[in-house]
Amino acid sequence: MRRYIDRTGRALSFVCAGLVIILTASIIYFVGVKGLSTFFFGGASVKDFLLGTRWLPEPSPEQGGASIGSLPFILGSIIISLCAVCISAPLSIIVAVFITEIAPSWGRKFIQPTVELLAGIPSVVYGYIGLSVIVPFIRDTFGGQGFSVMAGFLVLSVMILPTIISISTESLRALPDQWKHAAIALGSTRWQTIRLVLIPAARSGLVTGIVLGLARAFGEALAVQMVIGNVRQIPTSILDPAITLTSAITMDMGYTVMGSLWNNALWSMALILLSISFFFILIIRLISRKGVVQ
Repeated sequence: MRRYIDRTGRALSFVCAGLVIILTASIIYFVGVKGLSTFFFGGASVKDFLLGTRWLPEPSPEQGGASIGSLPFILGSIIISLCAVCISAPLSIIVAVFITEIAPSWGRKFIQPTVELLAGIPSVVYGYIGLSVIVPFIRDTFGGQGFSVMAGFLVLSVMILPTIISISTESLRALPDQWKHAAIALGSTRWQTIRLVLIPAARSGLVTGIVLGLARAFGEALAVQMVIGNVRQIPTSILDPAITLTSAITMDMGYTVMGSLWNNALWSMALILLSISFFFILIIRLISRKGVVQ
């Protein structure tokens, strides 16, 4: 009986693992075929798609032929995501260090649920808060309409805090206590131990958390869409409105006809997002395989 249960459990495990692989391969195949059809069947150029700035997927007699330049969408995603990570990464590492090395036990019991609560807040709530608070603040303080790159990366920086904090905290907790005790025994202060021993030793996990936070930022759509203005142009300052790949897909997908150039161009944007996700996963795999980053 026990052998039968073991075989059944092993078979179910293989079936579940195979199902996950099949689902992943199916998604990659579907997005890849739909995304590449823009260039193989739609007659569009990869260079014009990636580097073009004119977005007119449906030709009109007044504005000329069709054009699907997606550079404003790509640059909008990159700029907003990188700015959000530049704000969140240092703050997250500081909070992780405070949780693991400085805070008393009662402080840890309070901070950890707070971080988890941030992770559980829906994206639309972040977007609505940004729309009600951050956008008017930027408009009244710095000028402009308020819907801007700054509003986007400020909202996004708060949203990715839980991801980076959680992974950074676990990386610091996984370090052997002997390293800290040895540094203190050699006369190092607590700050010197943190700065010269613990943070360099946990650098691999910290970088992994930052990369995952960046991947989370690239894939966010709703909250950013509510505060950036969604203007199809390359921003020249952080106070200019912008648009991202995810915003363009969510706004336009429901208004396109399956198989049209416009629809295929949106699938090509989805393929870009999928490729970026694979790139981040590859970076994390390389970091994990290498271990501590020198």
